[in-house]
Parts: sequence; C-alpha cells; structure tokens
Amino acid sequence: MDTSVLDPTIIGSLALLAVLGMIALHVPIGAAMAIGGFIGTGLIIGWEPAVAVLGIDPSQQIASPELAVIALFLLMGNFAGVAGLSTDLYRLAEAFIGHRRGGLAMATVASCAGFGAVCGSSLATVGTMARIALPEMKRRGYADSLSTGSIASGATLGIIVPPSVIMVLYAILTEQFITALFIAAVVPSILATLGYLIAVRASVALNPDAGPAGPRAPWAERFRAMKESWGVILLAVLVSGGIYSGVFTINEAASVGAALAIIFAWARGKLNRTSFFKNLKETAASTALIYLIIIGANIFGYCITLSHIPDIIITAIEALPIPDLMIIYLMLAMYIVLGAIFDEVAAMVITLPFVFPVITAMGYDPIWWGIVNVVVIEIGMIMPPIGINVFVMQGMAPGVKLRTIYSGVMPFVIADIVRLIILVALPALTLWLPKVVGLM
Repeated sequence: MDTSVLDPTIIGSLALLAVLGMIALHVPIGAAMAIGGFIGTGLIIGWEPAVAVLGIDPSQQIASPELAVIALFLLMGNFAGVAGLSTDLYRLAEAFIGHRRGGLAMATVASCAGFGAVCGSSLATVGTMARIALPEMKRRGYADSLSTGSIASGATLGIIVPPSVIMVLYAILTEQFITALFIAAVVPSILATLGYLIAVRASVALNPDAGPAGPRAPWAERFRAMKESWGVILLAVLVSGGIYSGVFTINEAASVGAALAIIFAWARGKLNRTSFFKNLKETAASTALIYLIIIGANIFGYCITLSHIPDIIITAIEALPIPDLMIIYLMLAMYIVLGAIFDEVAAMVITLPFVFPVITAMGYDPIWWGIVNVVVIEIGMIMPPIGINVFVMQGMAPGVKLRTIYSGVMPFVIADIVRLIILVALPALTLWLPKVVGLM
C-alpha cells in the first residue's frame, strides 16, 4: 500500500482509533499510545524519523528530574499507609465529629482529604480507608449506601489535594510549573471537601437512619487522638508547607516526605525486611507504569501534531456560532462521558493533544484548565456505568451490591458537578492563590 497518498489527518484519525481499540482490548494505555503514535509518525514522515523519536523520547523522560517526583510521592504514600498514619487521621476526625449524625461519614471524607495530602493516589486512598472506616461504620449501624459512597467518593480527593500524581502528569505533559498547579489546587480542594461534607449532611437529613449519631468523645480522648496523629500532621505540614513556602522544591519535599514516612513505619515497628521490599516493588511497578504512559503520550502527541488534527479542530471551533464558555461546558460533558467509560488517566492523556491546543487558543489559562480537568476526572472515577473507585470499593466490600454503592455516591456526584460549574464560571477562585504568591 502506498502510504504517501494518505492524508496526514486521516493517518492521525486512524492512529487514534487504533489506540482506542487497543485500550478496549486491554493493552496497557502507555503501550497502546506508543504503538499508535509510532506507526502514525512512520506513515506521515517516514520510518527513520519515527524510530529516532522512539529512541530519543524515552531516554529524555527517564533522565528527567521532574519525573523523579512521581516515584517519591508514590513511595511516601505507600510507607505512610504501612505506618498507619491514615488510621491516626481517621481516629482524630472521629473523635471530634463522630458524635454527629453522619459524623463517621464526614470523618471519612475529612480523613480522605488529609490522607490525600500525604498519598496523592485515589485508588490507594479508597483501599486504605475501606479497611479502616467501613468496619466502624458498619458497627455503628450506618447504611451501606452512605458508608461505601462516602469512602469511594472521599477517596477521589486524593487526586485534587496536593500533592497529586495526576497533577504532576498533567504538568509534565503540558509543560506547566508543578508548584503553580499545586498552589492553584488549594482553594478547589477546600471547596471539594466542604461540598462532600454538605453531601453527607444532606444524605442524613433525607434519611436520618442512614448515619445514626454516636457517643460524644470526651475531651481526654480527643486530646489523645490529637497526640497520636502528630506524625501525619507533621508529614503533611512538612511536605505541603515546604512546597508552598518555598523552603523545598517539589523534589526535595517529596524526598523529605518519603524518608519521613519510612522512618515513621520503622519507628512504629511496622516495617521489616519483607514489607520494605514489598513496598519498594509496588512503587517501582507503579512508577514504571506511569513512565510508560508519559512516554506513550508524548509519542502519540507528536503523531497527532504532525497530523494537524488540533489545528483543524481549533479552526472548526472558532467557526462555531456559540460562546467560548459553551464550548468549555461541551468539553466537560465529553470528559464526564469518557471518564465513565475509560480509566481516568486514559481519558486525560488521550485527549490532551486535541483539547489543550483548543483551550490555549481560546485564551484560557492552562493552570486553570489543569485543575478543571482533574475535577472532571474526579467525577468520572465515581460516575456510572464504570467509575473505577466504585469497583475498587465493591471489591473491598463484596457483600454490598454495585447499585447500592452507586446510589451512595450520587449526592457526592451532585456536589462535584456544582463545584465544577463554580470553578468554570469563576476562574479567579483557582488562579487567585498562585497570583498572590507571585507564580503567575
């Protein structure tokens, strides 16, 4: 077949379809994008340049100091879980608000937000908090829908509360300043946590039996919980505070956090040779998977750029007789649908080569779009018919039906959509803090 007669746009479109087909066949997303991008590039500009791209890009990514932060944050999150810091955080929240109606669900949400600050992974958070919070809520007579829904939804805070691995991924792929993205996420993180707490209150207001009030903890018990949780508070303050104050770079903060998490696990007697190497192995596997995704996304993005598809999309959108804000809302609707079907990382990295040029061409700030993009991914993680957090939650609670968990997450989905509308309508909420600290 003479590929020289094929239009680059057609080749790029076929490459996209091939990538989606491979993902549907459960080919790892990084490998699928690398294969599709390599073949597409070869058909457009020739096989020798395509082979050069295939050799140069992986070596550049592996040598990149910015990517090292991913491994360090994953390492910190793994050993923080081993140290039992998430348990301390849950007990602290339970001691102060567990006596309220729906208090344990609110404690779960607050703990997920706090653990997200030292973990950065939604799936790790849902697995960890399910083991800690679910038995306690069952013991207190909480409805399965509220208990599982608060865990599955609260765990999504792990990707919006800095540090976040997905934010780092977005920053690297779009060449944005990671610190600016983290600081921009502070206000949306607070809105997310408040929205989820309101969702819990609304749930128990509609069904008081779903989250019965428990006994009020005496102040002695509250002070004891505060004393026992000093480790996770110190870790969050050192990492987040060090980044925001400028004392640490991102890599330095991640290194300090990883080292401190290992020390806590060792000091508490929860770290031995087996668990140490087990967590190193898990971190290495997760890091390798993310590296493969980044390498594949870059190769695929190069192919899409050569195909001129982004230029065609921009020209077509500019010709539409609708406001730019309407275009943004249409894109967000697309992301919610994609997030309900594909893995959240896949939904982001596949669409970035098409969507990001459109966003910047319309004059929107890429930092703002990064936060909005993460919020949409959050919704997709709990949105039917898939919602990966829901499936992980069901795996942790096999006796609870999927439809029960889906009904439990719906109040949180509504809270997410309201927050998304606010952030889109008021970009200043996201960009205010980075401007205050002089990063924009």
